[in-house]
Formats: sequence, C-alpha cells, structure tokens
Amino acid sequence: MYKAAITGTGVFTPSEIITNAELVAAFNAYADLFNVRHADEIAAGTTEAKEHSSEEFIVKASGIKQRYVIDKSGVLDPEIMHPLLRQRSDEEPSLMAEMGVDAAQKALAQAGRSASEVDLVICAASNMERAYPAIAVEIQNLLGCAGFAFDMNVACSSATFGIQAAADMIKSGSIRSALVINPEICSAHLEWRDRDCHFIFGDVATATLIERADLAGGPCFEIISTRCATEFSNNIRNNNGFLRRSRPDGTKDRRDMQFMQNGRKVFKEVLPMVSAHIAAHMDAENIKASDLKRLWLHQANKTMNDFIGKKVLGRAPEPGEQPNILQDYANTSSAGSIIAFSKFSNDLADGDLGVICSFGAGYSVGSVIVKRRD
Repeated sequence: MYKAAITGTGVFTPSEIITNAELVAAFNAYADLFNVRHADEIAAGTTEAKEHSSEEFIVKASGIKQRYVIDKSGVLDPEIMHPLLRQRSDEEPSLMAEMGVDAAQKALAQAGRSASEVDLVICAASNMERAYPAIAVEIQNLLGCAGFAFDMNVACSSATFGIQAAADMIKSGSIRSALVINPEICSAHLEWRDRDCHFIFGDVATATLIERADLAGGPCFEIISTRCATEFSNNIRNNNGFLRRSRPDGTKDRRDMQFMQNGRKVFKEVLPMVSAHIAAHMDAENIKASDLKRLWLHQANKTMNDFIGKKVLGRAPEPGEQPNILQDYANTSSAGSIIAFSKFSNDLADGDLGVICSFGAGYSVGSVIVKRRD
C-alpha cells in the first residue's frame, strides 16, 4: 500500500473581470427594460415586476465583490445577459480543455514533472462542454499524458471526489500519478437575469497533481485520509442536460434549465451536514481541532464558511486559518477550495495539518486531510 501526496497545483484565471458595480448596472438596466415591456401584465397582476439589485445586497448576501469570466460583453448587455462563447470547430481544442491544460501545466511546473509522467487525467467539473468524447481524454491528448482519462461530475464537490478517486488508485499501486483538473465555466449555466442568484458565479480552472509520496521530488502535502458523502436533494439543480426538454409550445426558455437554488433550505440542511462530516472525519483520524493549521473550504458563501469554520474549530477562525478567495473569484464551483489551497498553503511548516473540503449539489461533501511534508 502506497501513500499519495499533492505535489503541485495550478490555477487558470480568465483575463476579464466583472465588478459588482458593473453587474448591478447591467442587471438594473435589464430589469427596467423588462418592466417597460411587460407593463400591462404587471399592472394586471399576472407578472411580477423585476426588482433592482445593488452592490450592498450582493456583498451582504455572499461576500462577493467581483468575478472573473470568459466573456463579460454578453453578460453586461441588458438585451443578452449571458456570455457569448464562440462555437468551436471539431478540429479546435474545446474551451474547457484549453483552460484545463493551462492549469495543468502550472501544476506540473510546480512539481517539476512532465506530462509524460502522468498516468491518469480526471476532468471533474459541474458542467461538461459536451457529452462525449470525454474532456479529460482531450486534455490527456493535448498535454501528452500516458495512461487513461475520464470525466466525472459531483457538482461543487467534483474536485475532492476526484482527489479521492486518484489517491485510492495511487494507494493501490495501479497508477503512480494523476492530474485532477477542474475547468469551471460557471457563467454559462448561471441565470444572470435572476436577482436572487445573478451575482454568484465566476469562471476558472484548477489542477491538482497527485503522486506516490515516495516519488515526490520536493515539498508536498501527504494525503492522510479522504472521505466523501452524498445525500439526494433538489435544492440545488440544473436541468439543462442532453435530454433538454421543451415547453408544449416548443420554446426552450425554461427557468429550471439554468442554475437554481433554494438558498434557505441549502443553508439549513448543508451547514450541519458539512460540519458533522468534517468533525467525524477528523475524529476517525484522531485529529483534534487544535491540531489543524488551516481549513480550505468550498468558496460558495462567506457566511456559510464562517459558520463551518466556527463549528469545526470550536471558535471563530483566526485570520489566515480559513482563507477566502470568494470576494475576488466568486463561487467557482468545484475549483474554489483548490484555488484557496493553491494560494494559501506554501507558508505551512513541515508536519502542519489542514483540511480541504467542498460541498454542494447532490447534496455532496468531500474532505481531504493533508499534512505538509518538506
């Protein structure tokens, strides 16, 4: 039985940024247009008027101040309100593969490895650009990796579930190394015209290189243990799959074809689930709250993370113990905890313990306990 370790991480960040001020201006312009065009229905009581959004509302609801996106022009056009992503030819790399390759190359460079040394590529994300062939196989081909590759989707927990799958294969000896890649084009499945959620998501890609610990060429994070759990719920949902359904009149503009969330129920049900999951995982490994140096949590909502951090540690986290990147990146689905880990892990000392945790639709929760090894 071998031990697995994280030896490198990489983050691809899009060049375009949408600030809260820009987003609010676009959304409010859309709301005004909607209210004018549907004035008669609104007056008759058959249609609800659209409320304005505000920067204060967004920050209070989420802690988000901006987000990176692949395309901002379409999102900020009140007549469009979605990203304008060019349909690529079959001979071109897919957008998800292009993003994933960038993140993967950074992870490989950090570990001092070449792509030819990688035995497995997992593309783990909330939404795939196509049903098949697998994005992971395309990334494998573009990088020049050996072995095999496959896609997986556990929504916002995709990264931690992918890490467990890769770590288990390394421990068994069936592979020596794996890249778990999370290209998240969240802007494409967000309903930007819905005031309750129009601010939530951003785009990004992350990559985590996992190797046999005895083969690590430098500082790494040994994977002490992984644990995953799922429990079915409809409270976070996106029905826009390949069996896309239509209205009786043949139109496709169904609200449930984009991201939907019952926020109150999610808060009430997910928070205790995640807190209990991490506590049980730590208890099984005889790790006390005082032993932890860092929590790298899923970046969905600052209030949620503050609650979980306090439950796990038994007190409010000190500055730096539970780093947030939410204010800059917004919710990036499965990639969020990996961005936090990538940006806020190098300062840990040999022997320091931390937990990477993600949670979301499913419901799903995945946790990875790691130890710094120099």
